[in-house]
Amino acid sequence: MITPSPATVPTPTPTEPPTPTHHFRIQLSSTRRGARLARLLVEQQLEEWGLPRTGAVTLALVAVTAELAANAATHGRTPGRDFEVRLSLTATRARVEVSDTRPDRLPPLPGSGPSAAPEPSPPDAATSGRGLLLVDEFATRWGCEPRSKHVKTIWAEVSR
Repeated sequence: MITPSPATVPTPTPTEPPTPTHHFRIQLSSTRRGARLARLLVEQQLEEWGLPRTGAVTLALVAVTAELAANAATHGRTPGRDFEVRLSLTATRARVEVSDTRPDRLPPLPGSGPSAAPEPSPPDAATSGRGLLLVDEFATRWGCEPRSKHVKTIWAEVSR
């Protein structure tokens, strides 16, 4: 019996992002109720996939989902159109994507230059306007991309 030496054993090299091991997708009404339901469903789905409800990844992704879904229901709303939430999980990351029908309303992204600089922080007394600041704080990375002529997707990833 011939045993290959370590030098002859091929070492796999990752050339593509990890393939998601779990997927979840749902379409919800562009309302406050729909945004709340998105948060609850993401929390439940992560728990069903074996992530602890009080774990750092779950808490971060639930907070991010709450903000992105609230933004979709508030700023990305087109009457009669829903928003979509997609969730995926790999061995190294969890990703949430929220798509809405307002591709003309793009958020300022971190590090995107002076033309798209983030708005100044809201006053301490403000009860809104902190959503993307929270996304930036909780997510390992996040961004926005067009999905079609009529749909944009804001995504965020949290490392596991």
